[in-house]
Amino acid sequence: MGNLPKFTLSHNEHRDQWELRHDNSRRLVESFEHKADATAGGSLSAALGPKGGSVKIKKMDGVFQEERTFPRSADPRSSKG
Repeated sequence: MGNLPKFTLSHNEHRDQWELRHDNSRRLVESFEHKADATAGGSLSAALGPKGGSVKIKKMDGVFQEERTFPRSADPRSSKG
């Protein structure tokens, strides 16, 4: 997982939208109206593209909620989540 790009999905209060940003460059990759739009139906995977990456998902208040790895085969853990 050390070679996977790292991203963060967080809420932007000023724009009232959820933004997926590259951690190193802070470049906006994709924006979503609702958090559910980003986390359901493969939206994160599609936004990351074929190289995939590791996404830290934050709650609306900015507190860490979970981390997801795309593609799943690149996840170093054998956990159910």
